[in-house]
Amino acid sequence: MSGPVRILVDADACPVKEEIYKVAFRHEVPVVIVSNAWLRIPQHPLLSRQVVSDAFDAADDWIAAAADAGCVVITADILLADRALKAGAQVLSPTGKPFTPSSIGAAIATRAIMADLRAGGEQIGGPAPFAKTDRSRFLGALDQVVVGLKRGR
Repeated sequence: MSGPVRILVDADACPVKEEIYKVAFRHEVPVVIVSNAWLRIPQHPLLSRQVVSDAFDAADDWIAAAADAGCVVITADILLADRALKAGAQVLSPTGKPFTPSSIGAAIATRAIMADLRAGGEQIGGPAPFAKTDRSRFLGALDQVVVGLKRGR
């Protein structure tokens, strides 16, 4: 069973908070900003802040425990995405790319391979810089997911 539609944000390094607020206000969907430290957020009845301890994965643990089929989780963290999917949530990366049950296994495997290469001393590049097109794609993807959840899909 899922609760009301809401957005949970892994906020410490999230570059699309303003876009999240825009969609939330348009659709009147509550947002919880989860972080290890106090972050400034606009004063609005739909927005709340959850500050967790600075323990390793504390924000991820809070989000995973709160996630359900009525949630959209916004995170770039692949392991958190997996946990949220298992809880029934929809999951989007800040670039607008959805994490799905069918794609998460490959994402986890790629993450493990890259970690092994880095541990072995390989010089590998990081992710591409965040671009305007990522912001735009995210805005459209979040809007689509929220509309789908509100319709009961």
